[in-house]
Amino acid sequence: MSKYTLVIGASENESRYSNMAIKKLVKYGHPVAAIGLRDGKVEGIPFSKEHKVFADIDTVTLYINETHQQDYYDYILSLNPKRIIFNPGTENPELEKLANQKGIEAVEACTLVMLGTGQY
Repeated sequence: MSKYTLVIGASENESRYSNMAIKKLVKYGHPVAAIGLRDGKVEGIPFSKEHKVFADIDTVTLYINETHQQDYYDYILSLNPKRIIFNPGTENPELEKLANQKGIEAVEACTLVMLGTGQY
């Protein structure tokens, strides 16, 4: 079952995990939206720093650190995703607590590993 996923921290830099995640999500047939620090495109998925309203987001996967996440709290929670994946280095107890209070699952895991092992 495909899960509409928002990647926050998207980058055109191929050595970045967010770039690898977008490619792998597309490969596995998941629709993808993305937000980055600047305009770009990966696998035909355009992104900018604008906090666009996306409908029916299942999963938000984070590739920005805890400090930068604060500017995204209200935005992420307003999307009402089913879950937020905190990739290694993005763990954030405060946002996890806010998510849980709204009934959003907070998962500390690696999107790439989850996709590769069929746990996504």
